[in-house]
Amino acid sequence: MVSVRHSLWREPRPADAPPVGRLDGLLVGLLAAAAVIEGAFRPDVAWRPLVTVLALALVPAVLWRRQHPLTTAVAGWGVAGLLSVLQLTAHPGDLGLSAMMAVLLLLYSLVRWGSGPEIVIGTAFVTVVAALGMYASSADGAEVFGGSVLLLLVIALAVLFRYRADLWRRQQREIRNQERVALARELHDTVAHHVSAIAVQAQAGGVVARVQPEKATEILSAIEAEASRTLEEMRSMVRVLREDSTVVYAPQPGVADLSALASTGTTPVVEVSLEGSLSRLAPAVDVALYRLAQESLTNAARHARGATRVGIEVRRESHSVTLRVSDDGQAQPGPAAEPGFGLLGMAERAHLLGGSLCAGPGPDGGWVVEAVLPVETQV
Repeated sequence: MVSVRHSLWREPRPADAPPVGRLDGLLVGLLAAAAVIEGAFRPDVAWRPLVTVLALALVPAVLWRRQHPLTTAVAGWGVAGLLSVLQLTAHPGDLGLSAMMAVLLLLYSLVRWGSGPEIVIGTAFVTVVAALGMYASSADGAEVFGGSVLLLLVIALAVLFRYRADLWRRQQREIRNQERVALARELHDTVAHHVSAIAVQAQAGGVVARVQPEKATEILSAIEAEASRTLEEMRSMVRVLREDSTVVYAPQPGVADLSALASTGTTPVVEVSLEGSLSRLAPAVDVALYRLAQESLTNAARHARGATRVGIEVRRESHSVTLRVSDDGQAQPGPAAEPGFGLLGMAERAHLLGGSLCAGPGPDGGWVVEAVLPVETQV
């Protein structure tokens, strides 16, 4: 109970309170009209001019109930408390107008839009005023029970809508977080691959230019092509982030595009091998296999010392598909490095699809990455 009270006291105001709108103005007009009509045509109400003026003074508080929930609740229920005091001291008879039911709307707004301290202070004040009103009107047990249930229902309704709005906001934040992680993964898997290829070719170009100057032009052309692809993918991602209208997305690469990663004229040589029926994979699995192979190839180009060959093998076995990427490089000297964003992103991709991924030194040397994914996604 102590933790609940502390949590309530620290509760901030909701940040999405809507401003005063036309519906608020219409509601105030209806309440004011109801107060005037009742004050003119209800002979059973005592002190009608005074009661009507007090009701009309209460009505404008409805306009600012969301921006100033405690102030408006105290003002509205303060008017109700004043009528209870008059009834208790002067015994004039019935002082109630139906328009005074607007105080229930102020109570709802207090709990729905107020901060923790405002809710605690405001509901305590409302409880005192409601108890005073029941005592002043000599309410019997049934009336006390009915009035208490009505107030609790208003509070419960406000709590329910406040909780639902908070849950919706948390879900939106979670969705945005997932989108940021997915975007970071895509940036790493696509752009880093091209940048690594540019770096490798640039290093090779420095050596070739001194020995075979005529081949430098070919290497520069390859670097230009990789840079153009990188720039286009970056523009595509930025376009998706900036545009509010429907974006026409380019088809995501898949297993069928792995052959584009193969190379024979550069070092290391990349060989691609596909086995089994790979044409009807779930779209998410198809894309993941390509991205995992692409990132593994990028890591081999960066970190595999002296590697001359990188093998990419994809094999389907009944309800699963296995990707194996291996190189014949030498292990880096010194202690093993901590996994970087690349391996973390690869593991996240595999686990999100209900699969697994392992990476480490191969039995015959080099580095091996192996991922096993279900044919049908489990997301």
